[in-house]
Amino acid sequence: MKELTEAEALNKAAAYCSLTERCIYDVTEKLNAWGVDNDAKQRILSRLINEKFIDEKRFCRFFINDKFKFNKWGKIKIGQALYQKKIPTELSSQLLSEIDYDEYIQILRSLLAAKRRSTKAADEYQLNIKLMRFAAGRGFELEAIRKCIQMPDED
Repeated sequence: MKELTEAEALNKAAAYCSLTERCIYDVTEKLNAWGVDNDAKQRILSRLINEKFIDEKRFCRFFINDKFKFNKWGKIKIGQALYQKKIPTELSSQLLSEIDYDEYIQILRSLLAAKRRSTKAADEYQLNIKLMRFAAGRGFELEAIRKCIQMPDED
C-alpha cells in the first residue's frame, strides 16, 4: 500500500468524519491503520477538531441517542462503550444523566414485556431471574430493572 501524504491523510480523514459523527479515538485508529506518522497525526487531529469535523461532546450525544433509542441499551452499557472509545467519564456521565427517566423506564418495560412472552420458566421467580439477567446484559441498572419487573404490564 502506498504511503499517504499528510494532505491526503487530512482529506481522507475529513471525508471519514463527514460520513457520520466520529470521536478522536475512531479517527486516531483510522490514521494508525493508514500508516500516518505521529507528528502528522497530531496536526491532522488538531485541524479536524478546530474545523469542527470532530467534536467529542456532539459525538457523545449522538452515540448515546443511537444506542439508547435504536439498540435499546441501558446507561451502564452505553457508558462502557464510551469508555472504550476514550471519551472522558465526566462528559459521558453528564450526557447520560440527561436521558429522560420516563422514556428510559418505558423502553426497559417494553424490552422486558417482549422477553417475558418469549421466555420459558418453571415459576414466576425463575422467570424474573431470567428477565433481570437479560436486562442487566442490556446495561440497565438493577434499581430500574426491579422497578419494571414489579410494575404490572399494560396490555
